[in-house]
Amino acid sequence: MKIGFIGLGNMGAPMAANLAKAGHEVTGFDMAPVEVAGVTRAASAAEAARGADVVVTMLPNGQILRAVAAEVIPAMTAGAALVDCSTVDVDSARAVAADAEAAGLLAVDAPVSGGIGGAAAGTLTFMAGGSEAAFDKAKPLFDIMGQKAVHCGDAGAGQAAKICNNMILGVTMIATCEAFALADKLGLDRQKMFDVVSTSSGYSWTMNAYCPAPGVGPQSPADNGYKPGFAAELMLKDLRLSQQAAGSADADTPMGQLAEALYAQFVENEDGKGMDFSAMLPRFEKRGRS
Repeated sequence: MKIGFIGLGNMGAPMAANLAKAGHEVTGFDMAPVEVAGVTRAASAAEAARGADVVVTMLPNGQILRAVAAEVIPAMTAGAALVDCSTVDVDSARAVAADAEAAGLLAVDAPVSGGIGGAAAGTLTFMAGGSEAAFDKAKPLFDIMGQKAVHCGDAGAGQAAKICNNMILGVTMIATCEAFALADKLGLDRQKMFDVVSTSSGYSWTMNAYCPAPGVGPQSPADNGYKPGFAAELMLKDLRLSQQAAGSADADTPMGQLAEALYAQFVENEDGKGMDFSAMLPRFEKRGRS
């Protein structure tokens, strides 16, 4: 395929490189002067999109997505697909999809899970929203950039799945860190706690696969000074998106709301910015009951 790729940052660059490596003709654009192996640089987003079978976007937020979509949709050919892999608010995803479809384009919102490592290795998971035809057009590219793609429903469903998943992740990480901090104060050995919880009803991904306690469980950012695998500020972004969606949908999400407030405190008023989201554990270690 002829592919336009808009947004060649930490995630977009390796994704675009994998598409080029697989033999697709990839033209890319980014505001920063980056070079990506196999990808031809365009002078603008519209230039990258012109004549493409598929345009992929990987952008920081919904406002930027709307602006880029307004530029590329008029440049695209009817029947082409606009595939947005950014994590943005559901309303922006649906608005962009509506504009694309009104212009005779296929549209998919397909946020990803797997981080920078997954983007480089081509092992991302895509959560996709849009029509069956749009998903089918994008699926061969998902197979190159990732290991799994789930068609979650109509426009916006991919973003909905992503923010619901990450709301669970944020809440669960806080609970896991609180439990380790409590275990410390009760004199319970961390390894013993892991051995019990990881095989009992407290089992979770944050405990078993991404344990926030250094030296316990499989290797995780906790074993590397909490250098981010998934930065606390990105977790805060996703929790804010979850609460924005909860407000729009009139959904009661008290744990998600509290997790957002705790990560906001950690990132904005403490030392959490630039740390992994599991660095909540040393935060709780330092605190007493208030």
